[in-house]
Amino acid sequence: MMHPTKEALISLAHQKAEKYGLESALICSLVEQESNWNVFAVRYEPGFYAKYIVPSLEVGHFGPTEGMCRATSWGLMQTMGQTAREMGFGGPFLSELCDPEIGLDIGCKYLSVLYSKTGNNTRDALLRWNGGNRPEYPDQVMARMPSYA
Repeated sequence: MMHPTKEALISLAHQKAEKYGLESALICSLVEQESNWNVFAVRYEPGFYAKYIVPSLEVGHFGPTEGMCRATSWGLMQTMGQTAREMGFGGPFLSELCDPEIGLDIGCKYLSVLYSKTGNNTRDALLRWNGGNRPEYPDQVMARMPSYA
């Protein structure tokens, strides 16, 4: 995969935001906050693994590699592998979420679900996106929005 320019990534983010009825400045701000536009950003989340993945491993729903990948956040929006599976991503490798086309689509799809669950409340949707552990997270994302307006 070639590394696209930031301008190309912003254009793609606008397309995906529009597809899911989201504000493009918000998606761009979330991407900047999560990955600083690095398509290959990944982060393993051991707490997520222990809480959400281990119980599924114990009943044999999937193997250990899939489990580790589900407990990893991937790509521009840092979407969790488990979330991508819940959103219908059926690719054989969760690392495909580093493809901006795939990662932005799944991430925007999930954020649109969070908007629905929170009565279209941006702050609450962003808190859920981040797992609710950092109350300052929505303000950090929203503070970036003017540069993408």
